[in-house]
Amino acid sequence: MRALFIGGTGTISTAVSKLAVEKGWELYLLNRGNRPERVPAGARVIQCDISQESEVTQKLEGMTFDVVADFIAFVPGQVERDIRLFSGKTAQYIFISSASAYQKPLSHYRITESTPLANPYWEYSRNKIACEERLMHEYRKTGFPITIVRPSHTYDERSVPLAVHGRKGSWQVISRILQGKPVIIHGDGSSLWTLTHSSDFAKAFVGLMANPAAIGESVHITSDESLTWDAIYDIIGRALGVSVKKVHVATDFLAACDPELRGSLLGDKAHSVVFDNSKIKRLVPGFTATMRFDQGVRLSLDYLLSHPELQVEDEAFDRFCDKIIAAQNEAFKIFQS
Repeated sequence: MRALFIGGTGTISTAVSKLAVEKGWELYLLNRGNRPERVPAGARVIQCDISQESEVTQKLEGMTFDVVADFIAFVPGQVERDIRLFSGKTAQYIFISSASAYQKPLSHYRITESTPLANPYWEYSRNKIACEERLMHEYRKTGFPITIVRPSHTYDERSVPLAVHGRKGSWQVISRILQGKPVIIHGDGSSLWTLTHSSDFAKAFVGLMANPAAIGESVHITSDESLTWDAIYDIIGRALGVSVKKVHVATDFLAACDPELRGSLLGDKAHSVVFDNSKIKRLVPGFTATMRFDQGVRLSLDYLLSHPELQVEDEAFDRFCDKIIAAQNEAFKIFQS
């Protein structure tokens, strides 16, 4: 069986690539070759920028695939390109969408694949919805063999999942925790969140590959473990051997102070999410997520602490946290006086 992954070396796709090779897939990765250390032994790299359509056409000339999966398509124009490139050349096209596409706010706390798609807060999510709609139209019109996969917050050993962080990643929050400085959690910390380790995601994803029951279907892949944000940060603290000083700040206030947080908070993390995974378990019998967050985050923290090059300081975000916390403390003083 032959598969082509567009991307294939990211947070989600690295684990999928590794498992696909282990399962005997003849795997090709089409990417720019910027992360050779993440290419699993046995996979073949076609070094190319997917946006250069004519070059991609030349490099893939005469090749057909049982599966094509695009991990880096974000806007409708990119799936339009993929339809042109792979119509008649693959038995299955898998589009990686996002669980953030589900309606915000939710009309029911438990999310199924039938939950409406609507996100007025985040353009990223609206673009994913538009991609899904274009692909479903093509499936109905021409039979283009799509499968839509919606990951939620998926992490691997190179990423520590957090609620509020800066542009440079998670290190500054971890650094604040280690220094005993307070860290910001949106809302009151009691909303539920679902975190999925990439190794679990990969098991379900590979189970969907060349699976005829998955054609024309949309399915999310997540863990069954839902934790409050307070619990998530407490687990991180225990893994680091320290107590986390949590400061709860209203989500609306955070988004007003930094508009870049509007999408990721109001459009995603501020809402409780509990996923019904019965569909993926039906499509991939035997699948279950087995990596608990307290286990997975230890792997992430061990990796981060043992790789100094990933410990990137973010002074701007550090100042942002201090200003937000100071402003809230001043407001408390006014009402206590």
